[in-house]
Amino acid sequence: MNQPESDDGLFDHCPWLYAEQASQAQRAAQEQRRKRLLAGAGTVQLGEGCFVARTAAVYPDHLDLGDRSYIAAHAYVTGDIRTGADCTINPFTVVRGTVALGDGVRVGAHSSLLGFNHGTDPDLPVHRQPVTSRGITIGDDVWIGSHVVVLDGVTIGDHCVIGAGAVVTKDLPAWTMAAGNPARRIRDRRDPREAEPGRGTGGSTAPGGTAPRPAGTPALVEELSAFAGAARAQAVDVLDRCWRPDTRRYADRPGAEPTVRAHCDAVEIADLLLGEAPSQLPAAEHVARLRGLQDPATGLIPEYGAPPPLPGPAGVPDDGAPAYHVLCVGYALDLLGSSFAHPVHAVRRTTAEQLVPHLARLPWHDRAWHAGAWVDSWATAAHWNLRLGAEPAAPGALEALFGRLHTRVDRRTGMWGSPTPRDGHLQPVNGYYRLTRGSFAQFGLPVPYPERVIDTVLDHTRDPRHFAPGRENACNILDVIHPLWLCARQTTHRSEEARAWAAAQLTAALRRWHPGQGFAFGPAPDGTGPGRDPGLQGTEMWLAIIWLLADVVGVADALGYRPRGIHRPEPALPG
Repeated sequence: MNQPESDDGLFDHCPWLYAEQASQAQRAAQEQRRKRLLAGAGTVQLGEGCFVARTAAVYPDHLDLGDRSYIAAHAYVTGDIRTGADCTINPFTVVRGTVALGDGVRVGAHSSLLGFNHGTDPDLPVHRQPVTSRGITIGDDVWIGSHVVVLDGVTIGDHCVIGAGAVVTKDLPAWTMAAGNPARRIRDRRDPREAEPGRGTGGSTAPGGTAPRPAGTPALVEELSAFAGAARAQAVDVLDRCWRPDTRRYADRPGAEPTVRAHCDAVEIADLLLGEAPSQLPAAEHVARLRGLQDPATGLIPEYGAPPPLPGPAGVPDDGAPAYHVLCVGYALDLLGSSFAHPVHAVRRTTAEQLVPHLARLPWHDRAWHAGAWVDSWATAAHWNLRLGAEPAAPGALEALFGRLHTRVDRRTGMWGSPTPRDGHLQPVNGYYRLTRGSFAQFGLPVPYPERVIDTVLDHTRDPRHFAPGRENACNILDVIHPLWLCARQTTHRSEEARAWAAAQLTAALRRWHPGQGFAFGPAPDGTGPGRDPGLQGTEMWLAIIWLLADVVGVADALGYRPRGIHRPEPALPG
């Protein structure tokens, strides 16, 4: 995560890195920022080792920032603010009015400490009401999760932990763990019992499970929030470097040829990080271009410059870009508020008599990923047909798909396909992700034998051929975390092991970000994927992976985004 000396945006969002990593030029810039604050309006005192982000809006009447404390990117700080040592005001946090923090207070991103209030006298409009301030007092060693609101007049005692999204309206005694709106006590922090389901600081629990998820450490929550802030700030640069002005198309990375998938990846990234269409084209032009790619006769989508693809024996081709375009173009259009111009006729005309023998012929024995990918494409095409109000396939074909999958699953592993001497469980595990993504997950159906799936997947994670340091890539990590996440909707089997694996991978994943460039896909021994250079495919996949990892750990709220496209956690069909 190296960056040029002239750009300290990384430290704005990750201030804890400043002390050890800042260059002399960056330290000089921070010193100038301190001098401007000290010379500005209001009374300002800054302790040793403090950091104030250049993008923070700091306009206090009085500010006393304790030693080694920081104010991160886009924070808004006004009023009479006093902090002890080692306090953190994280990105996009609002601290206003009269607020006093003890030592070691962590305030999560997007939180608001509002130490003032307006009157509500009915004889005056609100904007003319007098402003009052009883103030907020927060003790030592307090962790306030992301998106928390603390209202005027509240005192939070020493050693408290406040769960993400809580609204604190009343005093909380020391050692309280609290969550909810309004915040209520969950337990004493010294009590070894786990918190109630869904009430950890991450604010997440499995809908189908019964065990709570641990909240993760304050440091991890801060790191996730800072990463997401930095990624948002750099998202336009990530997209710009992959835009080819000569062709007015997206390439996965500089030097690569433009592809349909790259355009779709750009749409997914912009939606996740910016909440809008990529700025290189007007939104309407994104829609027109993607809709115009579809072959009206088959409903399939070719690669740029290629002839219309021929349907396979049971609708979609067995492999190649047109099979994946059913997913990526359809979801990109969905994110843009549009849809395919035509049904996927190649699948709409598929009969059960065609589908069942084709499923039997797929290479389950030694290429289970390819078999699972075909099921993903076919089921997704059926999904788009339903969304367009057309028949998904010929009568009985969709039922035949799920019937075949239920009757042919291996009860010992929960998988479709077999391990191979060369790759172990790589093919069936990776094929499981693709198959279940487009079928069970997309249609909101429970998967068979989830406990056996978890056993198989966790066993697979111990295979050094695929998970030794330096060998991980986006495909292999995604194809593990999605099954673990999906099966956790139905069972708590080995949940602690799954969370531990996810937490370790999450920490490693955050360090793979290249400032202004995004994520690299990662090394692939068989040459698949775009490799070690940062690009759109790696960025799109790793952003979704990080959300899934964080959700399994229980801290996904800290990211402030949730996948809505190919990797969306909810079923794609209502009900």
